Order: sequence, then C-alpha cells, then structure tokens
Amino acid sequence: MTTSGRYAHAVGAFAALLMTTAAAHAGGFAIREMSAYGQGSSFAGVAAGGALSSLFWNPATMTQMPGVQTEFVATGAFGSATHTVDSASTLAVFGGAPNSARDALVPSGYFSWQVNPRVWLGLSFNSPFGLSVGFPDVWAGRDYAESTSLKTYNATPSVAVRITDWLSIGAGVQIQYANANFSSGIGATPGAVLNIGGTGWGYGLTAGITVTPTPTTMIGLGWRSAIDQKIDGSLSLPAGPVFNPPFSTPGSVNTTINLPDVVSLGIRQKVTPQLTLLGTVEWSNWSRIGTSVVTQANGAPALVLNGLGGGAVALPFRYSDGWLYSLGAEYQWDPRIKLRAGVAYEKSPITDDVRTPRLPDNDRYWVSAGLSYNITKALAFDLAYSHIFVKSTSVAIAPGNPWFNGAVTYFGNVDSDIDLLSIGLRYQWM
Repeated sequence: MTTSGRYAHAVGAFAALLMTTAAAHAGGFAIREMSAYGQGSSFAGVAAGGALSSLFWNPATMTQMPGVQTEFVATGAFGSATHTVDSASTLAVFGGAPNSARDALVPSGYFSWQVNPRVWLGLSFNSPFGLSVGFPDVWAGRDYAESTSLKTYNATPSVAVRITDWLSIGAGVQIQYANANFSSGIGATPGAVLNIGGTGWGYGLTAGITVTPTPTTMIGLGWRSAIDQKIDGSLSLPAGPVFNPPFSTPGSVNTTINLPDVVSLGIRQKVTPQLTLLGTVEWSNWSRIGTSVVTQANGAPALVLNGLGGGAVALPFRYSDGWLYSLGAEYQWDPRIKLRAGVAYEKSPITDDVRTPRLPDNDRYWVSAGLSYNITKALAFDLAYSHIFVKSTSVAIAPGNPWFNGAVTYFGNVDSDIDLLSIGLRYQWM
C-alpha cells in the first residue's frame, strides 16, 4: 500500500467513528472514559503517555507515537441510582424512583501523523461531557428531576513538537457541539412538565508538556481549557391558561453553561524492565460553572409560573472544584501481554447544599484492571474494567438550596454505583 493509501485508510476509519453517539456522566457531568489503556489503571499516569489516547489529556504525548497511528475506544457505562424519599417531602405520597441511571456508550477516536522527526499532527474525537437520566413523571422529586440528557461532541486538531530528546510540547483547538434536553415537573400535577431543549457550539484550547528527566521516568502535564457552551433552543410548558403570559414566556430561549478547565499531572516510573508505577493528580475547575440564566430571544429573563407566582428560569449549578487522585501499575507479562491495575479517589464537585436527584453525584472510589494484547507488531487490543463505589448520598431541597422553587420540598437518599467496560484497538499504519 502506498503512503497516501495508508493515510486514506487511517483517516477513513477514524471518520467512521464520528457517526457514533454517546451520553454518560462521571464527576459532575464530565466523562473521563476516553482510553481503555488508561482506564485499566484508573487513569493513573495517563497524562504522561503510554498510548495515543493520552493526547486527550496531554497533546505533547503524541511525540511518543512514531509514524501514522490510530486508536479507537468504546466504553459501556452501566449505572444504578436508586432514590428513596423521606416522608418530610411535600410530594412524599408519590414515592421514590427505582433507577434513574441510563446505560450509555462512550466512543473516542484518535489519529496521529509524524510529519518529520520533530513534528506530529493529531486529531481526536470525544464526548467529554454528558448526562443521561430517566425518571417517572409521578414521583416525589418530579419538580427537581424528570428525564434529562446532555450530549457533547468534541473534535480537537492538535500539533506536538519534540524540542529535545527529553522535552516535548503540544497544543490544540477544541471544537464542541452540544445537544441538551432538560425537564422538570411543575407542582403536583402529572403531565405538567417544563422542558428546555437546544443545541449549540463552544470553543476552547488544549496544551501540554512532557519531560523525561531520566530514561525510566516520564512526567506529563496537560490542560484542557474552559469552554463557554452556548445553547440556543426553546422553552415549552403545558397547555392551558395558567401557563400563559405574562407570568410565563414559552418560546425561543438561550443560555450559556460555563464548563471547567481541567489540569492533569501524570507520572510513569519504570522500576524494573517489566514493572512501571503510575500516578495522576487531576483538578477540574467546576467552580466557574455558577448559575446558567435562561433568557428570551430579546435578552430578558425567561419566566415560568411557579407556586408563588412568576419566576425567572435559571440553572443554579454552583459546583465546587473537583479532584482525582489515582495510583496504578503496569506489568509486562510476556512480549505480547501487558497487565495493569489501579485505584482512585475522586472528590465530587457537587456538595450537599446544591445537590439534586437529577445528578446525585458524590465522592467515589475507583477499582480498575485491564490488559493490552499485541495481536501483531502493528495491532494491539486493550481491555479494561472498572467498578466505581459512590458514597451514599443525601438530597435536601428546601430553603437554602438554590434549586428550591419556593413551594415543593424534597428530601431523600440515593444509593448508586457504576460499572465500566472498555475496549480499544490501536494500529500503527507505518
């Protein structure tokens, strides 16, 4: 096959992945499952390299990948979130929700081309933020959670440069499309539902550096910039005179969701020819999300009639910053098989005073295992499994919680966990 033929096949295979959709959630509503290789160690060391998919966290890691390479990853997320309601809730008679989690598929794709001994070009496609939950219409928390989805699609062209044998840098541009659908019940009337749906675009940057201070040590620092995701869509309300203007303003609306910066620090330390130790510290700037105000096309606040009269529509996320700490190891079992495992602790950005049943996130622990199998010299297969233990979670929506609508309280508990199964294929075309 000619060089141009190899490129065409590589890019063509990569483009086929762009037709796939995904929706899932991790800490906050970020999605971390972008690498089967990295997931096997709970993402320990991922910003320092190891596989092409590391460029999601750090574009400078591309300089570790010779020639033309592609990587495709698919992760199945299987969650459970059981909601029990406290009798103090206004609508306690409606009961809880058996499982609001929805299974999801998270795809990722990567392409890199070594232009010359010092310069690499890359392209990645990911779904870095998402949410998919489902609730019955009649349940005690209907005013604060009905079926909701958020899907994002991120394309990131990037470039990396090997400055010296021990120093590389990289940078890229994020181009993000989002599709959001947000529903909440209104009062105690079944079928009375507020819905905000729309689509939009956002843009950001990515950058990183890798340093190899010794032949056995690789350190990587990567940054994905904040994105102000603008959503244009519509506000719909139940039919009937009670929801007519001037107290309600259905129709065209828009809002902006301020998504976080993410900074990842990773290290890969080879201890023996077979054993490599891994570590990661990651910070997510969720505190910038604040409150997303929903406005009409003319710029005035969107209004919806609630139990106390007319009210402005807003999404008061008000998260804190999130953190991930992970440790792992890789072991070269034989020339074809590499084993890995890892554990992690993730501090949720969602605190008790702003939590809702729509996204009952809490601090969590990861346990992961995985392997890589070299099918041929050019083709490798990755497999990973993770179980996430989520801390038992309470939800209290009453005066003091910014989501409280002034009329309906909700108190409850959520028991949840998540299983992740990820597969990946890596191929070096030349």
